[in-house]
Amino acid sequence: MENEPLIDEPLKRELSALYAAQDRHYHNLAHIEAMLALAGDYRVLLGDPEAVEAAIWFHDAIYDSKAKDNEAQSAALAEQKLAGRAETARLDRISAMIVATATHQLPSFDDATAVRDVLPSFDDATAVRDAGLFLDMDLSILGAQPDAFDAYERAVRREYHWVEEPMWRAGRSAVLKNFLARPHIFHTEAFRQRFEPQARLNMARSLEALTPPPPSAQSGFSA
Repeated sequence: MENEPLIDEPLKRELSALYAAQDRHYHNLAHIEAMLALAGDYRVLLGDPEAVEAAIWFHDAIYDSKAKDNEAQSAALAEQKLAGRAETARLDRISAMIVATATHQLPSFDDATAVRDVLPSFDDATAVRDAGLFLDMDLSILGAQPDAFDAYERAVRREYHWVEEPMWRAGRSAVLKNFLARPHIFHTEAFRQRFEPQARLNMARSLEALTPPPPSAQSGFSA
């Protein structure tokens, strides 16, 4: 069974059905396809491109905007569906990449060397590089052109339609501030060069729009 592709056509159809749910306005199949396209663009940099593609397919498979454990549930689904298609260490790496999308911080890979029997050139540094590229692909929308970024922001807001506006503004602002405070939004030099400047402009503009005007501006009176 371990000679099977990690993601075959029946599994793609099964996962595509999950991404087609009506309440998915951003975390849908279009997001997966965009990430897969980036994985193709940067395939030469990936140590285990098939594992990265599997992580892409599964990372938002379980998505409920009211839940706190979507990433863990998506990782568990990946482990279940991919069991028997790859050795344990490889599945653990896929799972770790998926779970890392909760914070977009790089995971650690204590057992990456166990993959060397299958991928002789694979080591801990390769695992970390793959994870960094995967996480950067997931965040690439932040560095999209302004119209595309604004559409993304509206789509995420629709997914959180149940959150009252003041709470949404506070929560979303906190997310944007967290990313803007990081020395680098993206982990890899390739994505920093391609997406980071525009990402910072987009998020700063969005943060400004989410910040309520001061009381004097709200009342219409000037000092």
